[in-house]
Amino acid sequence: MKKASVLIIGSGIAALKLAKEIRSGINVIIITKSSLKDGNSNLAQGGIAAAVGPTDHPSTHGADTMKAGGFHNNPDVVRTITKEAPKLICGLVNEGCPFDRDEQGEIVLGMEGAHTKKRIVHGGGDATGATLMEHFVANLPDNVTVFENMFAYELIIDSAIGKCTGAKAKDVNGKVVCFFAKHVVVATGGCGQLYTHTSNAHSVTGDGIALAYRAGAELTDMEFIQFHPTLLYIDGQTRGLISEAVRGEGGRLVDDTGRPIMNGVHPLGDLAPRHIVAQTIYHHLRESNPVFLDVSYVGSFSKRFPTVASLCEKNGVNWHDGIPVAPGSHFLMGGIKTDLIGRTNVSGLYAIGEAASTGFHGANRLASNSLLEGLFMGKSLAEWVQANPFKEEAFLDAKPKKKFVRPPEGLPKKQDIQRSMMDHVGIARTERGLQKHIYWLENARIRQWLAASLDDLKTEEIERVFMGITAWLVADSALKRTESRGGHFRLDFPCENNHVWTGKRIIQCRKRMGQNEQTEASVAT
Repeated sequence: MKKASVLIIGSGIAALKLAKEIRSGINVIIITKSSLKDGNSNLAQGGIAAAVGPTDHPSTHGADTMKAGGFHNNPDVVRTITKEAPKLICGLVNEGCPFDRDEQGEIVLGMEGAHTKKRIVHGGGDATGATLMEHFVANLPDNVTVFENMFAYELIIDSAIGKCTGAKAKDVNGKVVCFFAKHVVVATGGCGQLYTHTSNAHSVTGDGIALAYRAGAELTDMEFIQFHPTLLYIDGQTRGLISEAVRGEGGRLVDDTGRPIMNGVHPLGDLAPRHIVAQTIYHHLRESNPVFLDVSYVGSFSKRFPTVASLCEKNGVNWHDGIPVAPGSHFLMGGIKTDLIGRTNVSGLYAIGEAASTGFHGANRLASNSLLEGLFMGKSLAEWVQANPFKEEAFLDAKPKKKFVRPPEGLPKKQDIQRSMMDHVGIARTERGLQKHIYWLENARIRQWLAASLDDLKTEEIERVFMGITAWLVADSALKRTESRGGHFRLDFPCENNHVWTGKRIIQCRKRMGQNEQTEASVAT
């Protein structure tokens, strides 16, 4: 058994920012599913969006965020985070974070899709995520203890006081370790690995979403999955991310004849919002028309984008001749419903980063706003935690109650979940396809795992349980939203329905009534 004042599940930018900002004297434990740097944050090729340029302003950044998000964003949240963005960049600069600079020593600002100003701050060219991770790992204070290869599989809820008091996890040997804390934070990232084609790290399988849902936390807008337009695509398989910044620097999407495919599709052309670009590429591929990223107009390509150039070379692609691309799952705009501190509806339980949904991203995340949100939420929660006095409480010594529930038999294979999600809950959705996917999952008795004990399962089996639960939640929410908006595109409802759906969010919450498990899905403004 381990005790801490703050328990953080996950080790991305949001988690490390939180841990770093908490003052010495407050005991912090980080548990992470694999290694400290094995996650989406470390893979992030884009940068951090912030209105730091002389002709830019947070209100302009906010307007771009709202437009990209299909005006489904929370305007107050957008104003707050975009206003804070320049201060966050200034703080990192003062700490010595090595952002890219020009010959005069000024920070280089890049352009990305759906932005109207150059405002993207990069580190290491197209390795901003890795640059930030190195910075935070190197500067973690002594009051932070990290447990790697520790798979959190259940949140401990003290029913007597209605509070989350910790989490159960399994180490590499399958041994159960209980962690107790006054504040429990889910920062596990999104659910990109639910799909066959994805830019996400192998560890990102929706664990935190399922963890929180099983514990009674509210989820919101799970239907909004962003598909990144450009993943390297070879022989029907995606092999890695091609940063959107490549198009920001002049890269063009073309067909096999060299014809630009975005001409006439959107006023911003290749820099249109991601869902529009992804849907356009997807349409071409469905018609068996390959799509390439022409980088001939990008100056000093291999120097500006060393990660992308290396990825191409590793996979035998000559980027001079065009890079074959396809869209893949990239980011979850929905997630665990929180406020701007990270608080959920479950006392003692918080969520930050991609696992959380604050309303900042709306229906479609603006490029390079994810690292920004992670930085903001880590700082915001740290300030709130430190403002609340810490004291030892009796529930820290409570033992988790063993659930005597017989685990249901049968569990879908990981590859089958990914294939069904890609086919039926991917870029283009229909009522029939969504119902087929839901029926398949329910026939596999996925919903019965909401109450079953996971103590005796192997970590690989628990991961599949979590994937199944999260896949079912995404499909259930996608079925209920009868319109297309942002990252949610319905072939049978291809337009936005502003009369019915403007400002409406789908809230999902697990309710237990006697021995029955139900999901209450409501529409809220």
